[in-house]
Amino acid sequence: MPSKRYWLFKSEPTEFSIDDLRMRPDQTEPWDGVRNYQARNFLRDSIQVGDEAFFYHSGKDPAIVGVVTVVRCGYPDHTAWDPRSKHFDPRSTPEAPVWYMVDVRLKEVFETPLPLAELRKMPELRNMMLLRKGVRLSVQPVSPEEFQAVVARVHRGSAQW
Repeated sequence: MPSKRYWLFKSEPTEFSIDDLRMRPDQTEPWDGVRNYQARNFLRDSIQVGDEAFFYHSGKDPAIVGVVTVVRCGYPDHTAWDPRSKHFDPRSTPEAPVWYMVDVRLKEVFETPLPLAELRKMPELRNMMLLRKGVRLSVQPVSPEEFQAVVARVHRGSAQW
């Protein structure tokens, strides 16, 4: 079995926030609506059950706000087949899906979000994909070292992790 991998999932909080996830049954929800091929490939081919991801609020106040655990690996994103969905894509069908999603379960909401400006100040994150110019992927890999650096920063003095 491959070792656990780490990710960052972006969401505009006005579309779907970590508080929305907190309110879902079992604090679990499909991570749907991804419409970028590279991000889709991560969802379809790379992300596995047990992987963990930062929940990142993009938009006006960008910040890492918590952690989710993947509880179902990639499967076709059925929102692409629904003409009433804002994620509808007529090229995608149940017989030939184009887009994929995973299911995530809330692991932790950070007491204090870690803003993008603070992430940029952390030398351990100098190579983090999120901080590279021009990278706007809504699903992106995070190295184990980057993941641990963020968790350590959030939990200074805490034995939680």
